Amino acid sequence: MTDHPQHFAFILLDEFTHMAFSCAVDPLRIANLVSGRQLYSWSFISENGETARASNDAVTLVHHGLEDIPKCDRLFVLSGIHMKEHVSPALMGALRRERAKGTQIGALCSGGYILAKAGFLGDLQAAIHWEYHDSFMEEFPDVNLVRSVFVADEKHITASGGTATADLMLHLIERDHGYDLSVAVSDQMVYNAVRNATAEQRVSLQSRNGMRNPHLSKAIQIMQNRLEAPISPARIAEHVGISPRQLERLFGKYLNTSPKKYFMELRLERARHLLVQTESSVTEVALACGFESPGHFSRVYRSSFGITPQEQRGRIS
Repeated sequence: MTDHPQHFAFILLDEFTHMAFSCAVDPLRIANLVSGRQLYSWSFISENGETARASNDAVTLVHHGLEDIPKCDRLFVLSGIHMKEHVSPALMGALRRERAKGTQIGALCSGGYILAKAGFLGDLQAAIHWEYHDSFMEEFPDVNLVRSVFVADEKHITASGGTATADLMLHLIERDHGYDLSVAVSDQMVYNAVRNATAEQRVSLQSRNGMRNPHLSKAIQIMQNRLEAPISPARIAEHVGISPRQLERLFGKYLNTSPKKYFMELRLERARHLLVQTESSVTEVALACGFESPGHFSRVYRSSFGITPQEQRGRIS
């Protein structure tokens, strides 16, 4: 935990995502309100030093330009659509100067692209909005792109955008000032489905991959239908009509994971929802998600989420 007030600065690139912006700043404001203390302050930065225009055409007045970024505890790059068009020498130079000063630099929504372009994310885990996964992996193969909603345990923290930005900020508030304050902030936001870093971005497969691979769609549909009675990847491949090796390649290409890991993540995510949203016992949840024993379920759950199912249930009681 930290006792001194922290200043967060946000570089807003034109066409930034307004939802991610609101989800970044409002938890900080509410933390101050709920605690009755000035725990956080913030400022906004743009290339012209005057305004930044969001993708919804909302115009935000900013405090600084790239040449006079204030001293801050955390600096976040926030971009949105067409982020490649807003990469400029001035932006790259500002980020590299801040890195040389030792500023903690992170990125929100598509901002992970900006940090990768600046050469900051090599060999690190990073999160970016799912829409950019395929092109990002092609351009930056050295970055360990993950499907998590955010990554907070790397030198450069990243969030995938939208409400995932709120998840990250609540995580930082908890890290800085404790679990009770983060819960109080999420309650004020009427945000009861707070996700931790291991939660994945969930979008429909058709939205993510269009109709490019019906074999992958069918495989995932089989997994979703067999959460209570899992079958092996080899059996799934047989049902789909391809070889196990082909199935492995499809999951690696489109989802950057293996069939076995993806299936386990589906089961664990369902388990988390059941623990949060129902009164089912841990044993009932374990059986509903295809685990043979509560003990095995608890070990796997803790390995994935960092807390046991019992602790998860306790946090929402």
